[in-house]
Amino acid sequence: MPWTNPHYDATLAHHTPEGFRNLEPETREPGGLKRWRRERKEQGLPKPPDEGYEAFARRWFQAAEFGGTDDSAWWLGHATVLVRHGGLTVLTDPVLGHRASPLSFAGPARRTPTPVEVAALPPIDVVVISHNHYDHLDRATVHALAKRFPQAVFLVPLGLKRWFDKERIANVRELDWWASTEVRGSTFTFVPARHWSARTLWDRNRSLWGGWVMGQGDFRFWFAGDTGYSDKLAEIGRRLGRIDLAAIPIGAYAPRWFMRGQHVDPAQAVQLHREVGCRRSIAIHWGVFELADDQLDEPPRLLGEALAEAGMAADDFALLKIGGRLPL
Repeated sequence: MPWTNPHYDATLAHHTPEGFRNLEPETREPGGLKRWRRERKEQGLPKPPDEGYEAFARRWFQAAEFGGTDDSAWWLGHATVLVRHGGLTVLTDPVLGHRASPLSFAGPARRTPTPVEVAALPPIDVVVISHNHYDHLDRATVHALAKRFPQAVFLVPLGLKRWFDKERIANVRELDWWASTEVRGSTFTFVPARHWSARTLWDRNRSLWGGWVMGQGDFRFWFAGDTGYSDKLAEIGRRLGRIDLAAIPIGAYAPRWFMRGQHVDPAQAVQLHREVGCRRSIAIHWGVFELADDQLDEPPRLLGEALAEAGMAADDFALLKIGGRLPL
């Protein structure tokens, strides 16, 4: 029997009987994946950072320290951000392993160290997951978190709870776009993104993808997850209000003909920052895994150029070191 989407709602445009879809037109051309793999092999991409991998790691890495009780955010590499605000500690897309892969011996490996182990994290109250790709949902890290913090609530996209059920991880809530849930007085809303999902060759788009907005009093934090550019994302700010802190991806965007429908480039990240209505943002999804053709050191350089072009200050869109802290 063919698989059918148990969550299918014909009144929702992003639902299909076979799974889920973006609201934007598909930009991938037939045979695009094969073409991209062939061209990057022929051109020897991605190139190492201009200063070399070791120097790049020394420049952009520091061990994470979580002392004190002040409201702060830490970038722990790739899409993993820890936000402590109002007594609640939230962790996004925790990936602290060596590879973003189902295999221990193959797949994208870290080019920069992990700034903290699960054993050294402060108590985690909420873990939010944007989608099921291996660079955003790491089985070993999730199991370690569930074991160390049994009280933590895992918030996941619609259709992904069954993966957690199979892994025997409890305290899981799955949400559709624009649905909300409350954890200890804070409201978490699952919001759209332009991306896709899959963990195998047979489950493409069977679970949803998106970002999360945490609302706590007058404070709002938007974790964008993985997303291509869409003017529809401005609806996040219109519906939920001004964003005090955002975590927006800036890497894994090249080549644009192949990646534009799933990953923003730095200029588009700045555009989203402005269109959604963000007071401050942290640049994420760069500097750890080589997932596309851009050099590891290219996203921060292009972000600086985009900020200058937009007349924005560097502090408006922060480039933290991996393990770095931003006071809130």
